[in-house]
Amino acid sequence: MTGLSMRSSMGRTGVCWNNSMAESFFSMLKNERVYRTVYTTKTQEKRDVIAYIEGFYNSRRRHSALDYRKPNEVHYSYQQPALAA
Repeated sequence: MTGLSMRSSMGRTGVCWNNSMAESFFSMLKNERVYRTVYTTKTQEKRDVIAYIEGFYNSRRRHSALDYRKPNEVHYSYQQPALAA
């Protein structure tokens, strides 16, 4: 892999915790979007996945790490005190 300018997974083989966040994300992406949509071209698929991630997942989907709040809600709640000052 070094000759191809690629880097392997963070840890050793058999260490399941290294990629758990990425695996969880891609599992969710496939279940919530990819498996429910029929794409006619790879380009259409790429554009749809990017639009889903940027337009929904990163902004409006509730996240457990944010106490099940939407990222936009958290972002604006931090801005409110600054706007009032």
